[in-house]
Amino acid sequence: MNKSSDDQETMARPAAEAAGETPWPTEFRVSKEKDGLSVTFSDGRSYDFTAEFLRVMSPSAEVQGHGPGQRQTVGGKRHVRIADIEPVGNYAVKIVFDDGHDTGLYSWQHIIELGEAKDALWTRYLEELAEKGLMRE
Repeated sequence: MNKSSDDQETMARPAAEAAGETPWPTEFRVSKEKDGLSVTFSDGRSYDFTAEFLRVMSPSAEVQGHGPGQRQTVGGKRHVRIADIEPVGNYAVKIVFDDGHDTGLYSWQHIIELGEAKDALWTRYLEELAEKGLMRE
């Protein structure tokens, strides 16, 4: 019996999770003001992010660089908003921000890592801004 691609995807998710792979997102919810994103995963984990946090922590080469020690501190993103979220295969989303940034692919694993380390990453970001004389505005 041939199954549709939707059926195959649904059947693959539990098997992938049982094999210790990354849980699947079950919900992406952009806030009404487009200044935040909530993500819930199939294992029950849920994370809330500000658009600013996601923008300054973008996995793009513009922010992360092309190798160790090349990460850039991006200031001036306090009022950035989420313009769109586009699926990328079965493993990521591309978040389009209203400042035109759209090159970061947020894999499910990356979103989980951001969620788990959010407080430490934010503290480090604020420290970097201060050290470099940059502002959030």
